[in-house]
Amino acid sequence: MARHRIQRTDEPSPHRVEPDPRWKSLRRGDRVSVRTHPGYETGGLVDAVTDDHTVVWIDLDGGRGRTLLHISDGVEILPSIC
Repeated sequence: MARHRIQRTDEPSPHRVEPDPRWKSLRRGDRVSVRTHPGYETGGLVDAVTDDHTVVWIDLDGGRGRTLLHISDGVEILPSIC
């Protein structure tokens, strides 16, 4: 059994990610628009938000299920204008 751990230097060290101010305003039941990449947008309802606002559960419109989004995923969550 190896006694020494090999340190990998090619992996970035973890760092804290601060949520976008729009994520900080999200509350359960809010209607939102989710943009995952240019040209793709879908709607849904906020189902849950963690206390630090870095993780959000969204119930997607059209019966497409519930999805978990993390702030580091590069996803925009915007209030929906209805």
